[in-house]
Amino acid sequence: MANASEPAPAAAQQEVPPLTLNLPGKAEGCQCVEGEEDPARDLTFLERGFDALSKGDHIEAVQYFQRYQRLEDSPEAAWEAGIGIAFASMVSSSPFLDPEASRKSWRRLNKQLTPEMKVHPTSLLMRDALESFAMMDRHITDLENNNATLKEDLEKREEALKRLRELTLGQRGARQ
Repeated sequence: MANASEPAPAAAQQEVPPLTLNLPGKAEGCQCVEGEEDPARDLTFLERGFDALSKGDHIEAVQYFQRYQRLEDSPEAAWEAGIGIAFASMVSSSPFLDPEASRKSWRRLNKQLTPEMKVHPTSLLMRDALESFAMMDRHITDLENNNATLKEDLEKREEALKRLRELTLGQRGARQ
């Protein structure tokens, strides 16, 4: 039996790292009434990710979304973070630009969303924007395919006109 006056083992005396919670905090310099938070500064990691995206800081946004996903253990949080990350990988100015991966994520996440899930309205807007991106990308692919077909047809017609001119000019030259 250990004596209460004996020092604790060295392992128990190690300093415990501070725990970072996904709780809104009071902003510095807040002019709030005592007991009230500034609603404009009441940001979770998800909302901080939205804010970073709106400022064009895609790396920070993805980091916030990943942090939110790790700290909040719910299907809603996983879905919201996934949509945020997929959105960041669809934006053309993002260093994470990968439209194909974003479309795949959007399809997968769209199937996971159920009516019972209570998700942030901004996440729903991002989902709708991703759907629009996916539809526009399909249209672009279709237009590129149509353009390639039209180019081939144009080349064939130009070649046929060239041969027709040669035949026409060749017959005139033979008559003279």
